[in-house]
Amino acid sequence: METPAFPPPKDGQEAQILDRLTEIRDQLLLLKRDRSKYIRSQDVMLLYDQVVEQVRQVNEIRKGEDKAENRLDRVLESCLQLLSLFFMTIGRTTEAPAAYALTSTIKRLLDHLTESRIYSGKDLDSMSHTISDLDRILKNANSMHSPYLVELLANRQELCKSSLERLRKDLEELEESLRGTYEKLISILRSMSLANTKAKFSSTEVQKLQAQIKEIDESRVGGKFVDSDGKELNGSAKVSELLEKCLRWADIVLDRKGVIPENFRAKYEVLIGIRNDLEKLSITQAWSLRETDLYDYQRELDKIDESRINGNFVDEDGQPAELYVQRTLLYLIRRSYGYIYYLMISSEPVSEALLPVYNQLQTLKRCLVEVKNSGGVGSVRELYPYSMKLHSIDNMRTDGKFMVGDDIPEGQGSVTGLLAECFELSYELRIAAEEAGGGDDQ
Repeated sequence: METPAFPPPKDGQEAQILDRLTEIRDQLLLLKRDRSKYIRSQDVMLLYDQVVEQVRQVNEIRKGEDKAENRLDRVLESCLQLLSLFFMTIGRTTEAPAAYALTSTIKRLLDHLTESRIYSGKDLDSMSHTISDLDRILKNANSMHSPYLVELLANRQELCKSSLERLRKDLEELEESLRGTYEKLISILRSMSLANTKAKFSSTEVQKLQAQIKEIDESRVGGKFVDSDGKELNGSAKVSELLEKCLRWADIVLDRKGVIPENFRAKYEVLIGIRNDLEKLSITQAWSLRETDLYDYQRELDKIDESRINGNFVDEDGQPAELYVQRTLLYLIRRSYGYIYYLMISSEPVSEALLPVYNQLQTLKRCLVEVKNSGGVGSVRELYPYSMKLHSIDNMRTDGKFMVGDDIPEGQGSVTGLLAECFELSYELRIAAEEAGGGDDQ
């Protein structure tokens, strides 16, 4: 696996740890790529314990010294990132190691929001909620996991909280009555960027969005947003700046029509491929996602993002990208990180070994709830297909547990609880049908 260019450690003991971590990382990558069987908790925990031991040795060698980052740190980061995604894959989503990859993604998103200065309160709310959930996980993690890992995650959490606080403060200057306009302009700007990166460019689509911007522009008085008394609203300059940016971007997009210069075409194609893959996964994730698959996408995005020089993308000759290319590539990177974040927080607390059963029960529950909300069934006979499916799933258990071979996968409580909910819904519908006189069809 490619690791970004960082100098090897000078210390001999660190060099030995680097060799060992490289071996562990390669084992993790092999395990990630093996689709012939489900990932087992015991296989993940074996490698997790080995990484924790290497971390302990690093801490002993460095003894709190603030050393410049070297290749050891980068390989360790790869190991922790992979292990974090493995913990999600085996259903241990509420344990500290699972939080590592999530905090990495949140930090990236917050850095990009800080850089772009274009975001709404809605962008921050989800991450704020996730960070609160991670706080609760970390409070219960001390007795279960490496103190180093817990401390590392706590430090990352604080960085994310500080960024969130700064971003929220910047929004506070907006008058309440302007926030809706501000959010609408952000939505329009992102919609134009989406239209700009579609396989088939539509000028009509962008022109409709441009018309919405002009409509907002016409609501200004003398170039300012004012109240009913003609007084300039707080944050008027900020919203006006965004509006001007939207108008310029609409003109640029309509002029360029989605055509990327040849010297940045290869990078664009890679990012389009990543964005499209992640978009598909966001639709089908319950059935097709193995969380460890996100590692390769994240590494590729990190590599492209970190290749920028002073914030700018450059071609092979070192020439910086023009504004159109710069914004287009950044949009794709940010959109892709957003999808990764969504897929991570959507991860179910169930091992991938049990996901097929869990997903079937989720579908059954949705169907039964829909039947209940639409007035129930006319007769008990209408419930037979649901009852047969539920009993067939119930019969898969051995001594009350869902087994895969001799293994007891993680997430038994979640699956069993969902099965019980479905039986309860089915029972309620049966009783209602019998009381309504529909039980004679049995």
